[in-house]
Amino acid sequence: GYLLGAIGPRPIAFASTVDENGVNNLSPFSFFNVFSAAPPVLIFSPARNGRTNTTKDTYNNVKKIPEVVINIVNMDILHQMSLSSSPFSPEVDEFVKSGLTPVPSDTIKPMRVLEAPVQFECKVLEIKELGDQGGAGNLVICEVTKIHIHEEILAEDGTIDQKKINLVARMGGNWYCHANESSMFEVTKPVTTIGIGFDQLP
Repeated sequence: GYLLGAIGPRPIAFASTVDENGVNNLSPFSFFNVFSAAPPVLIFSPARNGRTNTTKDTYNNVKKIPEVVINIVNMDILHQMSLSSSPFSPEVDEFVKSGLTPVPSDTIKPMRVLEAPVQFECKVLEIKELGDQGGAGNLVICEVTKIHIHEEILAEDGTIDQKKINLVARMGGNWYCHANESSMFEVTKPVTTIGIGFDQLP
């Protein structure tokens, strides 16, 4: 509990995969982030179950078919995302259970979530197992092959408007964080100038 209670808010990878029989799987993971811009690499971790030491369907699927769509979660699909984290059996399609809309990807087999504001089609480069005990992570290292973005979240300059994307993130326990206008603020980064530093204050 200390790790998850202290490290947050954590972005959510809403991962869509497919098994060898073509059955869709959709599941959220908050052990997730972007780790490289060139090449564009995302990493998420479907950890072993802490109680049963079983592996996730997502992990089992990417071991067989190394492709995944990482859908970004905003406030509009929060509850559907939460429902999809239920421990359904492998033959259950979480798109059906959640009511979210599957749409074909352009470069890989797994479906995208139409309602997600951003969808990253990815090829899995490597899977790094971190242990064999309950709670052990499995790093799924993914290279982005195509990005789909809803036009309504874009600013006039073509960037993603941080107010419009309306992101949510995971905290400890059952808590989430909503990145809306009342909770966000800007801090100018000293990229082109160098701050004098605390030690140089008069």
